[in-house]
Amino acid sequence: MAILALSLTSLALLIWIGMLLFWGQFWRADQRLDSESLEPLATWPTVAVVIPARNEAELIGVAVRSHLTQTYPGSLQVVLVDDQSNDGTAAVARKSAIAVNQSDRLTVLSGAALPAGWAGKLWAMEQGFRYLASQPIPPDYVLFTDADIEHDVASLQQLVTKAERDWLDLVSLMVQLRCESFWERLLIPAFIFFFQLLYPFPWVNNPQKQTAAAAGGCALIRFNALQQINGLQSIRQALIDDCALGAAVKANGPIWLGLSTTIHSLRPYPDLHSIWTMITRSAYTQLNYSPWLLLGTVFGMLLVYLVAPLGVVLGVIWGDSALTLTGLAGWLLMALAYWPTLKLYGGKRSLALALPLIALLYTLMTLDSARRHWAGQGGAWKGRVYSDLG
Repeated sequence: MAILALSLTSLALLIWIGMLLFWGQFWRADQRLDSESLEPLATWPTVAVVIPARNEAELIGVAVRSHLTQTYPGSLQVVLVDDQSNDGTAAVARKSAIAVNQSDRLTVLSGAALPAGWAGKLWAMEQGFRYLASQPIPPDYVLFTDADIEHDVASLQQLVTKAERDWLDLVSLMVQLRCESFWERLLIPAFIFFFQLLYPFPWVNNPQKQTAAAAGGCALIRFNALQQINGLQSIRQALIDDCALGAAVKANGPIWLGLSTTIHSLRPYPDLHSIWTMITRSAYTQLNYSPWLLLGTVFGMLLVYLVAPLGVVLGVIWGDSALTLTGLAGWLLMALAYWPTLKLYGGKRSLALALPLIALLYTLMTLDSARRHWAGQGGAWKGRVYSDLG
């Protein structure tokens, strides 16, 4: 038993060494917009912001105002696609535009009924795209963003400058998620960490690599690049729409994905249940609804995150110094990898050591996501269930 435990902890240690050295430097969390993104351009492209919204009356006012008060020097319009809300989302958005004397730059579209084979958010985005394509002069760029995102006044200028200077078809930022409650502080930074592990940002940003992703809360796309992929048609069934969009765009041109500290999600996750629901909605989708990938993921999570601390405990109990030291080395490397992301969210250094416990919770969420899918409840969101889209 001791030999098996030492073998597993040694394997876990080697995995962490390999990921730190060879897995795209994902753990550095250093893909950010630099100071050059604020330098002026000779001419400023036209931009349209498209916001899909379904029952977002509580947050849409702040989101819309953050776009209409941008310092962007070029032409800017905001298109809100009201996806059959019943809480007055459109009215709140209009009031917000009037309050800042910018109602002429806000267009509210009443969303059509959801067609078969479409995910709700993508259908709303598609309607925004079709509206813009029907205009006499379409915009140069479209910024897809969510109804719960508050943008810094200079964010659009930074995004456009990055796209123009580096000739990018897509510039996307992982916005800063809310991290105030106990459960948010415990689990949200790890969500960002795991996303970077799945899609190392330096690889996403390397045109020579196939890895592609985007963050749906903030994705600026050249309009002609969006036309080239026929809008959202090709990914209309995707529940993980941001990564699907990133892959579709990167197939034809370079993209860039980074982290933001100035664009914030207003969506609260005050308790474990709310975060659990958010994760289970798409975790099994990420695995393509495959029981074999689910089994491999659970085994991988246990090996990579739990074997090392378990080795420390067993090594101390058995008086096995080799097992203890090997497990401790793996655990510390794990904490080292997690620290840059945790620091980004203002977390305490000691919380990095809790990553094994956090990983266990995410593993349980993934299993529950599969259970919900098998029960016909997978992909439930905003009163819709998308189990049949997989």
